Amino acid sequence: MKILIGIDDSKVSGDVLRAIVTQFRTEHTQIRVLHVLQPIAPAPPQMAPGYAPELEDQKKPAHELVERIAKELLSAGFKVDAAVEIGDIRERIIDSAAEWGADLIIVGSRGQSGIKRFLLGSVAEFVARHAKCSVEIVRTPAST
Repeated sequence: MKILIGIDDSKVSGDVLRAIVTQFRTEHTQIRVLHVLQPIAPAPPQMAPGYAPELEDQKKPAHELVERIAKELLSAGFKVDAAVEIGDIRERIIDSAAEWGADLIIVGSRGQSGIKRFLLGSVAEFVARHAKCSVEIVRTPAST
């Protein structure tokens, strides 16, 4: 089974990690840890896709994040690789899963409700609606 996990630098990513370790066997399971850096605006037409100089200072911490999560999964016995990509978070998760041939996408949800959810949008909801494979959403209740 190939599982792509979309992570960010929040408590939710820890919940996703715990869900994987408790739910899946290490045999025959490959995991790709993915973090997506989203540019403020699309790259100008004369620049290469993914051109986002404003993200330069975020690349090193992003790589450290995916490597840390990958290391934890490796120590649990999973086959793991890690990736940092640039683009729309929701679309890159879906496209990366399709390109890699994932059987399952696992993402976290902060449990936002009401106007906060409306304004911020929901990566988890978008991925669940548009992915070509199964999606598991690990829910973390919103703090009060």
